[in-house]
Amino acid sequence: LLPAARPSPMLAAAPAPLPTRGLRSSPRKCVTGPAGASALAARFSTRRAAVRAAVASADVEEVDVVVIGAGLGGLSAAALLARYGLSVKVCESHTIAGGAAHEFVRDGYHFECGPSLYSGMTAQPSVNPMGQVLQALDEDLEVIRYKSWMVHLPETGSVLTEVGADQFLGVIQKYIGQDAAKEWADLKEVMRPYASASTALAPIAVRSDAGILITLARFIPNLFKQPLAVLPQLTRPYSEVMEGTITHPFLKNWMDLLCFLLSGKKADATPTAEIAFMFDDWYKPDAHLEFPVGGSGALVDALVRGLQKFGGELQLGAHVEQILVENGRAAGVQLRNGKRIKAKRAVVTNATVWDTIPLLPEEVVPEEWRIDWEERPQCESFMHLHLGIDATGLPEDLEIHHTSIEDWELGVDAPQNLCLVSIPSVLDPGMAPPGKHVIHAYTPGSEPYEIWENVQRGTPEYEALKKERAEVLFRSVEKAIPDVRDRIEICMIGTPKTQERFLRRSRGTYGGFGWCGPDVEGSSVPTAKTPLPGLYAVGDSNFPGPGVPAVAAGGLSVAHELVPFWKQCELIDQVLP
Repeated sequence: LLPAARPSPMLAAAPAPLPTRGLRSSPRKCVTGPAGASALAARFSTRRAAVRAAVASADVEEVDVVVIGAGLGGLSAAALLARYGLSVKVCESHTIAGGAAHEFVRDGYHFECGPSLYSGMTAQPSVNPMGQVLQALDEDLEVIRYKSWMVHLPETGSVLTEVGADQFLGVIQKYIGQDAAKEWADLKEVMRPYASASTALAPIAVRSDAGILITLARFIPNLFKQPLAVLPQLTRPYSEVMEGTITHPFLKNWMDLLCFLLSGKKADATPTAEIAFMFDDWYKPDAHLEFPVGGSGALVDALVRGLQKFGGELQLGAHVEQILVENGRAAGVQLRNGKRIKAKRAVVTNATVWDTIPLLPEEVVPEEWRIDWEERPQCESFMHLHLGIDATGLPEDLEIHHTSIEDWELGVDAPQNLCLVSIPSVLDPGMAPPGKHVIHAYTPGSEPYEIWENVQRGTPEYEALKKERAEVLFRSVEKAIPDVRDRIEICMIGTPKTQERFLRRSRGTYGGFGWCGPDVEGSSVPTAKTPLPGLYAVGDSNFPGPGVPAVAAGGLSVAHELVPFWKQCELIDQVLP
């Protein structure tokens, strides 16, 4: 899987290769023998030294904040900091911005590599952290609103479900039974105060210092309208809320599925606040889902526009080799080409914690910190299937989303058991050439890296394993399009090693977890601080974990570590008047 760059006039180009036109091409005298070889080596050594000296003396830049990685979390933090008036530069190793949410184009097909299910980003005002970031940047995101997606379940076969108050209740009554329907209705009532509490505190108002007493002041009355017992439960596992209310196996499985889609973990490791937010957004009478026109790339472009509008800079093809540390503080970065970018205020890493540790000088990382980051629990990786197909004769009412479970007994997090299929060209024909469809099928954070660890890319063994592990994805697509294999014009299979290579993510991981569980004390305030002064971390390997709202909340957290509370209050007035 070799993505081609998604063309966009707003993205700074990677450094151009050296020109070849005009170089001397006349025959040269061969240099032979030990003396000649020595002279040749000395000449090249002198040139290399001159290049290093030029880099050291001239190729240094200084900004307030340098951000490592242009994922959604890094771009959110960078754009907000630029909005607050800081000089910001984002260094992205890839030639495409977006990180795990990037999009690439091949032969007119727009292939998404990350999230495909969005909601609540364009509401005015929005309670979705990503919606609040976009509104803070005054960036409009054009979306297509819809309500339905198809599920393929052991109990029901293929069934159309919808967000909203009542449709899913009807599905339960028809296919599962009245007992399950009553439990679902009871659960919705139980969730009302949790849903209200989860949306009472705006993510844009959160900070980790005493200023939070001022930035949150206007939201406290709404928070305390809820029963006091609800508040501490928001950071506890959602499985604790389900106890005593949900006993039916189907509903337990369904809630595990929703939790896994939101956080990458089942109900026993998903904070109640996350699922409560989803209940408020998906199961209210006027609920709808949103698809950005142009796909995930349009969301990335909106964040880049916001960054550049306020004077920030994105440099693609800029691989960070090292985080510079001076006087016990993160002071900038050094790129692979030798260039140094000094940071007067902060370095923000959007690389995973496992990929950030090697960037730091060993002597500045205390052993306790190193162990904490290196041993942080990792979500598994992905299998990806990207298809471009002929859509001739396919039904016009084909659904964009298909969720397929092979066997509930195995668990939603079991390898090869849960598959998601997205066909975005159903809603946005511009995602594929005329008369075609583009498809992204994937196993979401459940593919073990160990299977691939000792298999060399490009070998017959690797190709055979790709074919074997992608078969479940083909079967899932066939539930929507039975003859899809006969329609294929482009087929690309991505593996954990693909994720690891192109996204530079340790073991191709989906992100981190471990902040929520029966024996874990949760944190209600996301913080981006690290033990190294001047270094902040954002992204899905940090609290609150994977997912678009979660990483956007992390971006908000970074920004508000670096600006005073009164500037934050001014922004809150703009976003939540």
